[in-house]
Amino acid sequence: MKYLVAEENLALVRAIGSPRTVLDVGCGIGLNGAVARRLGAHVTGIETDVYARAEAEKRLHEVLNVDITNTDALQSALKNRRFDLILFADVLEHVADPARVLASLLPFLENDGHILVSVPNVAAWTVRASLLAGRFNYRPSGILDDSHLRFFTRESGRKLLENAGLEVLRIEQNPMLVRAAKDLIVYTYGLADAARDPSAFSPTQLVDSLPYKLYRGAVRPLEDLVADRAPGLFAFQNVFVARRPPAPRKLSLTVGMLTMDEEESIEKMIADVRREAPDAKLLCIDSSRDKTPEIAARLGARVIRQMPPRGHGPAMERLMKTAAQDSELLIYLDCDFTYPTRMIPVVRALVENEGFDVVNCARTRAKPAAMPMPNFIANRAFAALAHAAHGVATVDVHSGMRAYRTSVIRGFNFDGEGDALPIDTLLFPAKCGYRVAEIPIEYDERVGTSKLRKLAGTVWTFIRLARAVSVGRRGGARFETR
Repeated sequence: MKYLVAEENLALVRAIGSPRTVLDVGCGIGLNGAVARRLGAHVTGIETDVYARAEAEKRLHEVLNVDITNTDALQSALKNRRFDLILFADVLEHVADPARVLASLLPFLENDGHILVSVPNVAAWTVRASLLAGRFNYRPSGILDDSHLRFFTRESGRKLLENAGLEVLRIEQNPMLVRAAKDLIVYTYGLADAARDPSAFSPTQLVDSLPYKLYRGAVRPLEDLVADRAPGLFAFQNVFVARRPPAPRKLSLTVGMLTMDEEESIEKMIADVRREAPDAKLLCIDSSRDKTPEIAARLGARVIRQMPPRGHGPAMERLMKTAAQDSELLIYLDCDFTYPTRMIPVVRALVENEGFDVVNCARTRAKPAAMPMPNFIANRAFAALAHAAHGVATVDVHSGMRAYRTSVIRGFNFDGEGDALPIDTLLFPAKCGYRVAEIPIEYDERVGTSKLRKLAGTVWTFIRLARAVSVGRRGGARFETR
């Protein structure tokens, strides 16, 4: 099938994150999967249409010709493969039994993997207006595409996923505002005439154009603001971010540290970590000019050198994404003994046994004796700003000790450029439906000298607090204070 206009599903691709492996079900010509591939994932597509499959093979790593309604065929094609992320981009409305298709593909999802499902919104204002006028006319594409067998609202889409045993983390949407004028736009670009000779046009002709790029940059953000206020009415597609509910189990663990000239503390620090988590892999992202990396490597840590030093943000991004490649849980802490290693089993248990996705170890419930008063006041002020702007009731947005289920890390594409990355890695999950716990910890005297860049950290704190406004939903409904 060759549609006149093919484009990325913007709400869906924004939610892809940074998975290792992706299964793109009904991948079409591969535009959505290509985004995942650019983000570093190995992408397998499923597509039965000959033309679309040929195009998708140019964009994805592999494309399988499998009927998704045939469970045996799926099993034969995919065998024992598992994926971090499964995409259903406007697929389930084309099958007679969406629940059965979901059930047949869930065995190929990793334990903590995610599913992204996009379905057209039959309750959009354009459809409602047509019904009021007594019309329900099928079209070659769009919400009333003549190949659609099932129709969904925001609520019925949620129930479909929940009945399949999935946990819906959040719902995004693509807006139905400018898109309502699609017929006029297609006519203006002459695509309707080109459709008479399918070999004469490209389905990406419109989206490759300058006006479309200007639309995405200048108009689409305003549409998103409107659609966020009344998604049931102004959504063209509802995009569901879902996963299997985490089950209590032991997780493979990486304990990570950012190290820079920690020669006097690294050996004892590694010994203390080994005592609390003897099964953990140790990972150091190191920018030292002393013997820190040699000592850490000799003691069994994996050392990744980041030279010349690029700062805290890029180092933390690399730490998190490296750990997310081969471990199920990351606990990181500073290598200067300010954070107590004895808390490692505590935060680990909160993730493994109680199902939390992120554990934030807060230093500043009360003023620690080891923290200068100006630093304490600044930390509490930044936390108060985060609470006011985002509704997340944290008292420490800059903590240097946290635990992350690594599927959460893979659920986002964190940008480490600059300082204050811990703001993003706390607020994004809290606002996007994940379970976040904040617990108090002691804060001890530092061994060695501080590498904190106070001015840069302050500037980047304000930048990240502002940028996080557009992520998820205000409130952090699953944020818990312990």
